[in-house]
Amino acid sequence: MLIEREAESCYLGQFIPLQYHHNMLMDLNRMDNFKAAIRRQVFEGAKVLELGGGTGVLSWFAAQAAAKVYCVEFNPDMVDEARRLLAMNRYGDKVEVIHADAFEYLPPEPVDIVICEMIHVAMLREKQVEVIENFKKRYVAKFGGPLPLFIPEAVVMAVQPLQQTYDFSGYQAPIIQFQQPGAFSADTVELAQPALYSIIDFSQANDMQIKWEGSFTVEKAGTVSALRFVTKNILAVLMESSSTIDWLNHYMALPLAQPVAVKEGDLLQVSFQYRAGGSIASLQNSMQVEVKSTTAIRAGHLSLAYG
Repeated sequence: MLIEREAESCYLGQFIPLQYHHNMLMDLNRMDNFKAAIRRQVFEGAKVLELGGGTGVLSWFAAQAAAKVYCVEFNPDMVDEARRLLAMNRYGDKVEVIHADAFEYLPPEPVDIVICEMIHVAMLREKQVEVIENFKKRYVAKFGGPLPLFIPEAVVMAVQPLQQTYDFSGYQAPIIQFQQPGAFSADTVELAQPALYSIIDFSQANDMQIKWEGSFTVEKAGTVSALRFVTKNILAVLMESSSTIDWLNHYMALPLAQPVAVKEGDLLQVSFQYRAGGSIASLQNSMQVEVKSTTAIRAGHLSLAYG
């Protein structure tokens, strides 16, 4: 079982090579918002567990106030790196780096907060949802309630139809693209407003299967050649100010197998399904896009009304 999971973990991106962790450390959008959320939620003397610690930086943020931080990492190379790096930083001695599988590890005592950042756009590839759902069951069985607070607290996901150009120096190549939020590109045209398709609240039980069917009103004529997936991680909910500390992942644009021409005012029917932690291809292969004209829909509504 462990061998099978290790092979799957490598395939699905769990063992991120060390050089890519540099990019994660350089990502101020990620770092600053996690730092702010952890500072907000970790109180003096708290006990904290991090699942999938990587370089240990999020555990180190927690160690500024926490009495003890358990940092669990499955990749033996990263375990060594995290221990080396934490030893170079003040408060790093509060962090115990543990070589263990997050699917199996439980701390020796109850904890107040669990940090877990195994996050990919649309909650694909990495095992965030499965790890936390599994952890909650095992934690309650060992310690009873209440559950610790989770960082992130929730994830909000949306989808949007795009006209995406796939011309690379004259070479047509419809391939997956990751796009910087808020950055303009003439190659990307938004054909409708994004639609919310899933909210994952880690304080509640969550289904591993994600399935959605909905419609968009097309705002401009064009060709739907891709669906953009948007993932916003709610790192902390600030009740006193009715606000949140968020981390927005890069957008993911998945090309359609068959582009669909649309006119302004058309209704675009979209459906897809996938398993949290599954492959990107599993989502892409399930995507269905169909045009339903506003005239046809209105005629259908009238026939129902007077039938």
